[in-house]
Amino acid sequence: MTGHYKAYPEYKNSGHKWLGDIPSQWNIWRAKRIFSSVRVAAKDTDEQLAASQKYGVVPQSLMMKLNSAKVMLALKGTDSFRHVEKDNFVISLRSFEGGIEHSAYEGCVSPAYTVLEASLHMHSAFYKYLLKCEPFIAALQSSTDSLRDGKSISYEQFGAIHLPYCSYEEQQKIASFLDHETAKIDTLITKQEKLIELLKEKRQAVISHAVTKGLNPNTPMKNSGVEWLGEVPEHWGTSRLKFVTSIFGRIGFRGYTTDDIVDEGEGALVLSPSNVLNGKLDLNSKAYLSWDKYYESPEIIVEPNDILLVKTGSTYGKSAIVESNSEPMTINPQMALLKKSKISAKYLAYVMSSDLIKAIIKVSNTGSGMPTMTQENINSFPIPTPSDSEAKNIVNFLDQRTTNIDNLIKLAGKAIEIINKRKAALISAAVTGKIDVRNWQPQGDQK
Repeated sequence: MTGHYKAYPEYKNSGHKWLGDIPSQWNIWRAKRIFSSVRVAAKDTDEQLAASQKYGVVPQSLMMKLNSAKVMLALKGTDSFRHVEKDNFVISLRSFEGGIEHSAYEGCVSPAYTVLEASLHMHSAFYKYLLKCEPFIAALQSSTDSLRDGKSISYEQFGAIHLPYCSYEEQQKIASFLDHETAKIDTLITKQEKLIELLKEKRQAVISHAVTKGLNPNTPMKNSGVEWLGEVPEHWGTSRLKFVTSIFGRIGFRGYTTDDIVDEGEGALVLSPSNVLNGKLDLNSKAYLSWDKYYESPEIIVEPNDILLVKTGSTYGKSAIVESNSEPMTINPQMALLKKSKISAKYLAYVMSSDLIKAIIKVSNTGSGMPTMTQENINSFPIPTPSDSEAKNIVNFLDQRTTNIDNLIKLAGKAIEIINKRKAALISAAVTGKIDVRNWQPQGDQK
Protein backbone atom coordinates (compact mmCIF):
# COMPACT_ATOMS: atom_id res chain seq x y z
CA MET A 1 0.00 0.00 0.00
CA THR A 2 2.71 2.52 0.99
CA GLY A 3 4.46 1.97 -2.36
CA HIS A 4 1.70 3.92 -4.12
CA TYR A 5 1.95 6.94 -1.81
CA LYS A 6 4.69 9.10 -0.33
CA ALA A 7 5.83 8.47 3.24
CA TYR A 8 6.41 11.24 5.79
CA PRO A 9 9.97 12.65 5.83
CA GLU A 10 10.68 11.50 9.40
CA TYR A 11 9.26 8.90 11.76
CA LYS A 12 9.61 7.94 15.39
CA ASN A 13 8.78 4.79 17.33
CA SER A 14 5.33 5.06 18.83
CA GLY A 15 6.15 2.53 21.50
CA HIS A 16 3.00 0.58 20.63
CA LYS A 17 3.01 -2.45 18.38
CA TRP A 18 -0.33 -1.76 16.71
CA LEU A 19 0.85 1.68 15.58
CA GLY A 20 4.49 0.98 14.83
CA ASP A 21 6.41 4.04 13.64
CA ILE A 22 4.47 7.30 13.37
CA PRO A 23 5.30 10.69 11.84
CA SER A 24 7.77 12.56 14.04
CA GLN A 25 5.39 15.49 14.63
CA TRP A 26 2.49 13.28 15.82
CA ASN A 27 1.74 12.68 19.48
CA ILE A 28 0.63 9.54 21.31
CA TRP A 29 -1.88 9.96 24.10
CA ARG A 30 -4.16 7.71 26.04
CA ALA A 31 -7.71 7.66 24.70
CA LYS A 32 -9.00 9.15 27.97
CA ARG A 33 -7.07 12.35 27.20
CA ILE A 34 -8.67 12.61 23.74
CA PHE A 35 -12.17 11.43 24.71
CA SER A 36 -14.09 12.03 27.91
CA SER A 37 -17.09 10.06 29.11
CA VAL A 38 -20.22 12.20 29.46
CA ARG A 39 -23.45 11.46 31.31
CA VAL A 40 -25.87 14.18 30.24
CA ALA A 41 -29.50 13.25 30.86
CA ALA A 42 -31.64 12.76 27.78
CA LYS A 43 -33.91 15.59 26.72
CA ASP A 44 -37.66 15.10 26.47
CA THR A 45 -37.44 15.75 22.73
CA ASP A 46 -34.60 13.31 22.08
CA GLU A 47 -35.10 10.51 19.63
CA GLN A 48 -33.69 7.20 20.76
CA LEU A 49 -30.55 6.16 18.92
CA ALA A 50 -28.99 2.74 18.48
CA ALA A 51 -25.48 1.67 17.53
CA SER A 52 -24.84 -0.30 14.36
CA GLN A 53 -21.45 -1.49 13.18
CA LYS A 54 -22.53 -0.92 9.60
CA TYR A 55 -24.22 2.47 9.94
CA GLY A 56 -22.79 3.93 13.15
CA VAL A 57 -25.16 5.53 15.66
CA VAL A 58 -28.50 6.08 13.94
CA PRO A 59 -32.11 6.67 14.99
CA GLN A 60 -33.76 3.51 16.21
CA SER A 61 -36.60 4.16 13.79
CA LEU A 62 -34.13 4.06 10.91
CA MET A 63 -32.53 0.94 12.33
CA MET A 64 -35.93 -0.73 12.29
CA LYS A 65 -36.47 0.47 8.72
CA LEU A 66 -39.51 2.48 9.64
CA ASN A 67 -40.39 5.30 7.26
CA SER A 68 -43.01 6.86 9.50
CA ALA A 69 -42.63 9.91 11.71
CA LYS A 70 -39.90 9.94 14.29
CA VAL A 71 -40.37 7.60 17.23
CA MET A 72 -40.23 9.86 20.29
CA LEU A 73 -39.56 8.39 23.72
CA ALA A 74 -41.61 9.06 26.77
CA LEU A 75 -38.47 9.95 28.70
CA LYS A 76 -40.04 11.61 31.71
CA GLY A 77 -38.63 9.91 34.77
CA THR A 78 -35.98 8.03 32.80
CA ASP A 79 -32.97 10.23 33.46
CA SER A 80 -30.69 7.22 33.05
CA PHE A 81 -30.94 7.65 29.27
CA ARG A 82 -27.98 9.64 28.02
CA HIS A 83 -28.03 12.55 25.62
CA VAL A 84 -25.86 12.29 22.51
CA GLU A 85 -24.62 15.30 20.54
CA LYS A 86 -23.81 15.13 16.85
CA ASP A 87 -20.18 13.97 16.39
CA ASN A 88 -20.08 12.25 19.78
CA PHE A 89 -18.88 8.65 19.83
CA VAL A 90 -20.56 5.75 21.63
CA ILE A 91 -19.05 2.60 23.08
CA SER A 92 -21.65 0.16 21.85
CA LEU A 93 -23.05 -2.99 23.37
CA ARG A 94 -20.96 -4.93 20.86
CA SER A 95 -17.70 -3.10 21.43
CA PHE A 96 -15.92 -6.45 21.71
CA GLU A 97 -16.26 -6.50 17.91
CA GLY A 98 -14.70 -3.07 17.57
CA GLY A 99 -17.97 -1.23 18.08
CA ILE A 100 -16.94 2.28 19.03
CA GLU A 101 -19.36 4.14 16.82
CA HIS A 102 -19.63 7.70 15.56
CA SER A 103 -22.96 9.52 15.79
CA ALA A 104 -24.05 11.84 13.01
CA TYR A 105 -27.27 12.50 14.95
CA GLU A 106 -28.38 14.21 18.12
CA GLY A 107 -30.54 12.04 20.35
CA CYS A 108 -30.19 9.68 23.29
CA VAL A 109 -29.02 6.17 24.09
CA SER A 110 -29.78 3.74 26.87
CA PRO A 111 -27.48 3.67 29.93
CA ALA A 112 -25.95 0.47 28.58
CA TYR A 113 -23.98 2.66 26.16
CA THR A 114 -21.05 4.93 27.05
CA VAL A 115 -21.11 8.35 25.41
CA LEU A 116 -17.77 9.90 24.44
CA GLU A 117 -17.08 13.51 23.52
CA ALA A 118 -13.90 15.16 22.30
CA SER A 119 -11.66 16.60 25.00
CA LEU A 120 -9.27 18.01 22.42
CA HIS A 121 -9.73 19.86 19.15
CA MET A 122 -10.38 16.99 16.75
CA HIS A 123 -11.93 16.21 13.40
CA SER A 124 -14.51 13.52 14.17
CA ALA A 125 -14.20 11.89 10.73
CA PHE A 126 -10.51 11.17 11.35
CA TYR A 127 -11.29 9.27 14.54
CA LYS A 128 -14.28 7.64 12.89
CA TYR A 129 -11.81 6.04 10.50
CA LEU A 130 -9.15 5.40 13.15
CA LEU A 131 -11.48 3.61 15.57
CA LYS A 132 -12.63 1.31 12.76
CA CYS A 133 -9.24 0.49 11.25
CA GLU A 134 -8.08 -3.11 11.55
CA PRO A 135 -4.91 -2.47 13.62
CA PHE A 136 -6.88 -0.54 16.26
CA ILE A 137 -9.63 -3.19 16.48
CA ALA A 138 -6.98 -5.89 16.86
CA ALA A 139 -5.33 -3.86 19.63
CA LEU A 140 -8.69 -3.28 21.29
CA GLN A 141 -9.59 -6.95 21.19
CA SER A 142 -6.28 -8.01 22.70
CA SER A 143 -6.23 -5.38 25.43
CA THR A 144 -8.79 -6.67 27.91
CA ASP A 145 -10.19 -9.88 29.32
CA SER A 146 -13.67 -8.48 28.68
CA LEU A 147 -13.15 -8.55 24.94
CA ARG A 148 -11.68 -12.02 25.03
CA ASP A 149 -14.80 -13.10 26.91
CA GLY A 150 -17.04 -11.51 24.26
CA LYS A 151 -18.23 -8.68 26.49
CA SER A 152 -18.51 -4.93 26.03
CA ILE A 153 -15.66 -2.78 27.33
CA SER A 154 -15.76 0.05 29.84
CA TYR A 155 -14.62 3.63 29.38
CA GLU A 156 -11.67 2.93 31.69
CA GLN A 157 -10.52 0.05 29.48
CA PHE A 158 -10.91 2.09 26.30
CA GLY A 159 -9.29 5.11 27.94
CA ALA A 160 -6.12 3.15 28.69
CA ILE A 161 -5.42 2.48 25.00
CA HIS A 162 -2.93 4.81 23.32
CA LEU A 163 -4.09 6.68 20.20
CA PRO A 164 -2.27 8.94 17.74
CA TYR A 165 -3.02 12.65 17.70
CA CYS A 166 -2.00 15.14 15.01
CA SER A 167 -3.04 18.68 14.17
CA TYR A 168 -6.67 19.40 13.35
CA GLU A 169 -5.70 20.47 9.83
CA GLU A 170 -3.88 17.19 9.24
CA GLN A 171 -6.77 15.16 10.64
CA GLN A 172 -9.11 17.03 8.31
CA LYS A 173 -6.85 16.39 5.30
CA ILE A 174 -6.58 12.68 6.07
CA ALA A 175 -10.36 12.39 6.53
CA SER A 176 -11.05 14.22 3.25
CA PHE A 177 -8.57 11.97 1.46
CA LEU A 178 -10.23 8.85 2.84
CA ASP A 179 -13.74 10.13 2.11
CA HIS A 180 -12.77 10.66 -1.53
CA GLU A 181 -10.74 7.49 -2.05
CA THR A 182 -13.08 5.13 -0.18
CA ALA A 183 -16.02 6.55 -2.14
CA LYS A 184 -14.26 5.53 -5.36
CA ILE A 185 -13.54 2.10 -3.91
CA ASP A 186 -17.14 1.72 -2.76
CA THR A 187 -18.27 2.53 -6.31
CA LEU A 188 -16.15 -0.37 -7.59
CA ILE A 189 -17.64 -2.65 -4.95
CA THR A 190 -21.17 -1.58 -5.89
CA LYS A 191 -20.47 -2.39 -9.53
CA GLN A 192 -19.24 -5.86 -8.60
CA GLU A 193 -22.27 -6.43 -6.37
CA LYS A 194 -24.54 -5.36 -9.21
CA LEU A 195 -22.72 -7.76 -11.53
CA ILE A 196 -23.30 -10.58 -9.05
CA GLU A 197 -27.02 -9.78 -8.91
CA LEU A 198 -27.25 -9.72 -12.71
CA LEU A 199 -25.42 -13.04 -12.94
CA LYS A 200 -27.78 -14.57 -10.38
CA GLU A 201 -30.77 -13.29 -12.36
CA LYS A 202 -29.25 -14.74 -15.53
CA ARG A 203 -28.68 -18.08 -13.80
CA GLN A 204 -32.28 -18.16 -12.62
CA ALA A 205 -33.61 -17.25 -16.05
CA VAL A 206 -31.53 -19.94 -17.78
CA ILE A 207 -32.79 -22.62 -15.38
CA SER A 208 -36.42 -21.53 -15.56
CA HIS A 209 -36.47 -21.40 -19.36
CA ALA A 210 -34.73 -24.75 -19.84
CA VAL A 211 -36.97 -26.73 -17.48
CA THR A 212 -40.23 -25.27 -18.80
CA LYS A 213 -39.52 -24.62 -22.50
CA GLY A 214 -36.76 -27.08 -23.34
CA LEU A 215 -33.59 -26.45 -25.33
CA ASN A 216 -34.92 -26.31 -28.89
CA PRO A 217 -36.40 -22.85 -29.67
CA ASN A 218 -38.12 -24.28 -32.79
CA THR A 219 -40.14 -26.90 -30.92
CA PRO A 220 -43.93 -26.51 -31.35
CA MET A 221 -45.59 -25.48 -28.08
CA LYS A 222 -48.90 -26.27 -26.44
CA ASN A 223 -50.88 -24.88 -23.56
CA SER A 224 -49.94 -26.86 -20.46
CA GLY A 225 -53.31 -26.22 -18.84
CA VAL A 226 -51.49 -24.95 -15.76
CA GLU A 227 -51.78 -21.22 -15.13
CA TRP A 228 -48.34 -20.87 -13.58
CA LEU A 229 -46.65 -22.94 -16.27
CA GLY A 230 -48.08 -21.53 -19.50
CA GLU A 231 -46.90 -23.18 -22.71
CA VAL A 232 -44.62 -26.21 -22.79
CA PRO A 233 -43.16 -28.19 -25.70
CA GLU A 234 -45.90 -30.06 -27.53
CA HIS A 235 -44.45 -33.50 -26.81
CA TRP A 236 -43.98 -32.89 -23.05
CA GLY A 237 -46.33 -34.02 -20.34
CA THR A 238 -47.23 -32.38 -17.05
CA SER A 239 -47.79 -33.95 -13.69
CA ARG A 240 -48.16 -33.17 -10.02
CA LEU A 241 -45.15 -33.49 -7.76
CA LYS A 242 -46.76 -36.32 -5.79
CA PHE A 243 -46.86 -38.47 -8.92
CA VAL A 244 -43.17 -38.08 -9.75
CA THR A 245 -41.58 -38.37 -6.31
CA SER A 246 -42.32 -39.40 -2.72
CA ILE A 247 -42.43 -36.59 -0.16
CA PHE A 248 -41.54 -37.17 3.48
CA GLY A 249 -41.26 -34.98 6.56
CA ARG A 250 -40.57 -35.42 10.23
CA ILE A 251 -43.90 -36.53 11.69
CA GLY A 252 -44.97 -34.55 14.74
CA PHE A 253 -44.81 -37.35 17.28
CA ARG A 254 -41.33 -38.17 16.00
CA GLY A 255 -40.05 -34.68 16.65
CA TYR A 256 -37.25 -34.07 19.08
CA THR A 257 -36.10 -31.72 21.81
CA THR A 258 -32.75 -30.13 22.64
CA ASP A 259 -32.05 -33.18 24.81
CA ASP A 260 -31.83 -35.23 21.60
CA ILE A 261 -29.08 -33.01 20.15
CA VAL A 262 -25.70 -34.64 20.70
CA ASP A 263 -22.04 -34.04 19.99
CA GLU A 264 -20.39 -34.98 16.72
CA GLY A 265 -19.69 -38.70 16.61
CA GLU A 266 -22.61 -39.52 18.91
CA GLY A 267 -25.38 -39.29 16.32
CA ALA A 268 -26.39 -38.42 12.77
CA LEU A 269 -26.21 -35.04 11.08
CA VAL A 270 -29.61 -33.32 11.20
CA LEU A 271 -30.18 -30.95 8.29
CA SER A 272 -31.92 -27.59 8.68
CA PRO A 273 -32.65 -24.64 6.36
CA SER A 274 -29.13 -23.32 7.04
CA ASN A 275 -27.77 -26.34 5.18
CA VAL A 276 -29.48 -25.30 1.94
CA LEU A 277 -27.45 -22.67 0.06
CA ASN A 278 -27.72 -21.68 -3.61
CA GLY A 279 -29.39 -24.95 -4.58
CA LYS A 280 -26.70 -27.06 -2.96
CA LEU A 281 -26.14 -28.90 0.29
CA ASP A 282 -23.92 -26.79 2.55
CA LEU A 283 -22.41 -28.37 5.65
CA ASN A 284 -20.65 -25.37 7.19
CA SER A 285 -23.27 -25.47 9.93
CA LYS A 286 -23.64 -28.83 11.66
CA ALA A 287 -25.89 -30.26 14.37
CA TYR A 288 -26.24 -33.89 15.37
CA LEU A 289 -29.26 -35.94 16.45
CA SER A 290 -29.09 -39.02 18.65
CA TRP A 291 -28.94 -42.41 16.92
CA ASP A 292 -32.24 -43.39 18.57
CA LYS A 293 -34.04 -40.47 16.93
CA TYR A 294 -32.22 -41.04 13.66
CA TYR A 295 -33.35 -44.67 13.35
CA GLU A 296 -36.84 -43.85 14.66
CA SER A 297 -37.69 -42.29 11.27
CA PRO A 298 -36.02 -44.38 8.54
CA GLU A 299 -38.20 -42.77 5.84
CA ILE A 300 -36.30 -39.48 6.23
CA ILE A 301 -32.81 -40.91 6.23
CA VAL A 302 -31.07 -38.80 3.59
CA GLU A 303 -29.61 -40.58 0.56
CA PRO A 304 -27.86 -39.45 -2.65
CA ASN A 305 -30.25 -37.88 -5.20
CA ASP A 306 -32.74 -36.89 -2.51
CA ILE A 307 -33.97 -33.31 -2.73
CA LEU A 308 -34.20 -31.11 0.36
CA LEU A 309 -37.03 -28.58 0.55
CA VAL A 310 -37.47 -25.96 3.25
CA LYS A 311 -41.19 -26.00 4.07
CA THR A 312 -41.27 -23.80 7.17
CA GLY A 313 -39.54 -20.59 8.21
CA SER A 314 -38.33 -17.36 6.65
CA THR A 315 -36.48 -19.17 3.85
CA TYR A 316 -39.30 -21.56 2.98
CA GLY A 317 -39.10 -22.74 -0.62
CA LYS A 318 -35.32 -23.13 -0.77
CA SER A 319 -34.26 -26.48 -2.17
CA ALA A 320 -31.11 -28.46 -2.83
CA ILE A 321 -30.17 -31.82 -4.26
CA VAL A 322 -28.03 -34.15 -2.16
CA GLU A 323 -25.45 -35.34 -4.67
CA SER A 324 -23.58 -37.38 -2.06
CA ASN A 325 -23.57 -37.88 1.67
CA SER A 326 -20.36 -38.66 3.46
CA GLU A 327 -22.06 -39.34 6.79
CA PRO A 328 -25.51 -40.38 8.07
CA MET A 329 -28.07 -37.58 7.72
CA THR A 330 -31.69 -36.86 8.56
CA ILE A 331 -33.86 -33.71 8.51
CA ASN A 332 -35.39 -31.43 11.09
CA PRO A 333 -39.13 -30.54 11.23
CA GLN A 334 -38.68 -27.47 9.00
CA MET A 335 -37.64 -29.64 6.07
CA ALA A 336 -39.28 -31.96 3.57
CA LEU A 337 -37.44 -34.68 1.71
CA LEU A 338 -38.21 -35.65 -1.89
CA LYS A 339 -37.11 -39.25 -2.52
CA LYS A 340 -37.25 -41.93 -5.21
CA SER A 341 -37.93 -39.61 -8.10
CA LYS A 342 -39.45 -41.26 -11.18
CA ILE A 343 -37.81 -38.66 -13.39
CA SER A 344 -34.22 -37.44 -13.34
CA ALA A 345 -33.57 -36.28 -9.79
CA LYS A 346 -31.18 -33.61 -11.04
CA TYR A 347 -33.80 -32.35 -13.51
CA LEU A 348 -36.40 -32.29 -10.73
CA ALA A 349 -33.97 -30.34 -8.54
CA TYR A 350 -33.64 -27.73 -11.27
CA VAL A 351 -37.43 -27.56 -11.58
CA MET A 352 -37.73 -27.04 -7.82
CA SER A 353 -35.43 -24.03 -8.07
CA SER A 354 -37.20 -22.53 -11.09
CA ASP A 355 -39.37 -19.41 -11.23
CA LEU A 356 -42.36 -21.71 -11.79
CA ILE A 357 -42.06 -23.30 -8.36
CA LYS A 358 -40.98 -20.03 -6.73
CA ALA A 359 -44.17 -18.36 -7.98
CA ILE A 360 -46.33 -21.19 -6.64
CA ILE A 361 -44.50 -21.28 -3.31
CA LYS A 362 -45.06 -17.56 -2.90
CA VAL A 363 -48.83 -18.11 -2.70
CA SER A 364 -48.61 -21.39 -0.77
CA ASN A 365 -47.99 -19.85 2.63
CA THR A 366 -50.51 -21.24 5.10
CA GLY A 367 -48.81 -19.97 8.26
CA SER A 368 -50.39 -17.01 10.06
CA GLY A 369 -47.08 -16.11 11.69
CA MET A 370 -44.25 -18.28 10.45
CA PRO A 371 -44.34 -19.03 6.69
CA THR A 372 -45.34 -22.66 6.12
CA MET A 373 -46.22 -24.99 3.26
CA THR A 374 -48.35 -28.02 3.93
CA GLN A 375 -47.56 -31.38 2.39
CA GLU A 376 -50.79 -31.04 0.43
CA ASN A 377 -49.48 -27.80 -1.09
CA ILE A 378 -46.19 -29.42 -1.99
CA ASN A 379 -47.85 -32.51 -3.48
CA SER A 380 -49.86 -30.34 -5.87
CA PHE A 381 -46.91 -28.51 -7.43
CA PRO A 382 -47.13 -28.81 -11.27
CA ILE A 383 -44.09 -30.44 -12.86
CA PRO A 384 -43.26 -30.37 -16.59
CA THR A 385 -42.13 -33.85 -17.69
CA PRO A 386 -39.92 -34.24 -20.77
CA SER A 387 -38.64 -37.62 -21.87
CA ASP A 388 -35.79 -39.17 -19.92
CA SER A 389 -33.30 -38.44 -22.71
CA GLU A 390 -34.42 -34.82 -23.00
CA ALA A 391 -34.31 -34.36 -19.22
CA LYS A 392 -30.74 -35.68 -19.29
CA ASN A 393 -29.80 -33.20 -22.03
CA ILE A 394 -31.36 -30.35 -20.05
CA VAL A 395 -29.41 -31.38 -16.96
CA ASN A 396 -26.13 -31.52 -18.91
CA PHE A 397 -26.84 -28.12 -20.44
CA LEU A 398 -27.74 -26.54 -17.10
CA ASP A 399 -24.80 -28.11 -15.29
CA GLN A 400 -22.45 -26.48 -17.79
CA ARG A 401 -24.20 -23.11 -17.93
CA THR A 402 -24.72 -22.75 -14.18
CA THR A 403 -21.14 -23.80 -13.49
CA ASN A 404 -19.88 -21.09 -15.84
CA ILE A 405 -22.13 -18.49 -14.22
CA ASP A 406 -21.20 -19.65 -10.72
CA ASN A 407 -17.51 -19.27 -11.61
CA LEU A 408 -18.14 -15.69 -12.74
CA ILE A 409 -20.00 -15.01 -9.48
CA LYS A 410 -17.04 -16.39 -7.52
CA LEU A 411 -14.64 -14.17 -9.47
CA ALA A 412 -16.78 -11.11 -8.74
CA GLY A 413 -16.95 -12.10 -5.08
CA LYS A 414 -13.18 -12.51 -5.00
CA ALA A 415 -12.79 -9.08 -6.58
CA ILE A 416 -14.95 -7.58 -3.82
CA GLU A 417 -12.82 -9.32 -1.22
CA ILE A 418 -9.62 -7.92 -2.75
CA ILE A 419 -11.09 -4.42 -3.08
CA ASN A 420 -12.25 -4.46 0.54
CA LYS A 421 -8.78 -5.50 1.67
CA ARG A 422 -7.31 -2.62 -0.32
CA LYS A 423 -9.80 -0.24 1.28
CA ALA A 424 -8.96 -1.49 4.80
CA ALA A 425 -5.22 -1.21 4.09
CA LEU A 426 -5.60 2.33 2.73
CA ILE A 427 -7.55 3.46 5.79
CA SER A 428 -5.04 1.90 8.18
CA ALA A 429 -2.09 3.41 6.34
CA ALA A 430 -3.61 6.90 6.34
CA VAL A 431 -4.78 7.09 9.98
CA THR A 432 -1.56 5.62 11.38
CA GLY A 433 0.67 7.91 9.35
CA LYS A 434 2.23 5.35 7.03
CA ILE A 435 1.38 7.57 4.05
CA ASP A 436 1.58 11.34 3.75
CA VAL A 437 -1.53 12.87 2.16
CA ARG A 438 -1.06 16.45 3.41
CA ASN A 439 -0.56 17.71 -0.16
CA TRP A 440 -3.26 15.53 -1.68
CA GLN A 441 -5.83 17.22 -3.88
CA PRO A 442 -8.99 15.42 -5.11
CA GLN A 443 -8.68 16.65 -8.66
CA GLY A 444 -5.05 15.54 -9.00
CA ASP A 445 -3.42 12.12 -9.03
CA GLN A 446 -0.65 12.38 -6.46
CA LYS A 447 -0.20 8.70 -5.63
